[in-house]
Amino acid sequence: MSEVSIIGLDIAKHVFQAHGVDARGGAVLRKKISRAKLLPFFASQPRCRVVLEACGGAHHWARELAKLGHDVQLIAPAYVRPFVKRQKNDAADAEAMRFVPVKSEGQQAAAMVFRGRDLLVRQRTQISNALRGHMAEYGWVAPKGLAHLDKLAALLADPTAVPEGVRSVCTVLLESLALLDRQIAALDKEIVRRAREDEIARRLMTIPGIGPITATAITALAPPPGTFAKGRDFAAWVGLTPRQHSTGGKQKLGAISKMGERTLRRLLIIGSSAVVLQASRRGAPRGSWLEQMLARKPRMLVTVALANKTARIVWALLVKNEDYRAPAVAA
Repeated sequence: MSEVSIIGLDIAKHVFQAHGVDARGGAVLRKKISRAKLLPFFASQPRCRVVLEACGGAHHWARELAKLGHDVQLIAPAYVRPFVKRQKNDAADAEAMRFVPVKSEGQQAAAMVFRGRDLLVRQRTQISNALRGHMAEYGWVAPKGLAHLDKLAALLADPTAVPEGVRSVCTVLLESLALLDRQIAALDKEIVRRAREDEIARRLMTIPGIGPITATAITALAPPPGTFAKGRDFAAWVGLTPRQHSTGGKQKLGAISKMGERTLRRLLIIGSSAVVLQASRRGAPRGSWLEQMLARKPRMLVTVALANKTARIVWALLVKNEDYRAPAVAA
């Protein structure tokens, strides 16, 4: 029997599937393994390459298998199915992201801060929308935004504004909003603390449009900068490169692909929108790229383009280990 060279592992909650091939690509192993027997099975195998999909629990199993001496590689879900590649700007974009680096426990813990914060923010939005909708059923309409919920809170303090049954339910929703506000504020403080203590995060915050939340998110969620050959690859991984619809030698670029890391893409766009809004109100530096774009393009398009540009700057800054230097503006 030939020796196993590569083992493809399909992880699950209870039952795992292993498929091994030899150096010539011939199948030599097909085995169903329970969760409790997975590590003993790989401990009995000779050292080989183990490939698995970068899904839930993959980084944990990758670390455990690496301790046994195996060469573990994670494959991005977009490349698990053969011949399926994500949308990219050209044939070279995002090619470096066929494999996903294994994260340490510290990196996963830092990433959970953002996942938890996003969940709480979504819950707060759902509750505020529900509260606004319930009050609208009784003729009380409040503008969008959390700042305007104080008006509804004042109405609920009046026993004659709405029936008692409605007032009791809406009061519970208001109390839930107050609790979520405190929890989100606590996570915000944790994010700011991490940003102040991390040298890379402090360097990233020198880029316009990147604050403590985005800087810490990049350090926690983004792979090592050396994974990408150039800034365009990193922007493609984030999902900020346009879709390409080309035929007959003519290139036609559409909307961004949105195929990469959603959290980083959203944060980069939010930061860019703040920069564009300030430039629209106060004016961009004369002769700058931003001024030229605002003069001939819609503001939302400029925001996404600036987010793409910021992603490339982030990659360059991380690779060169330098602080951001504003480009010289033409006279």
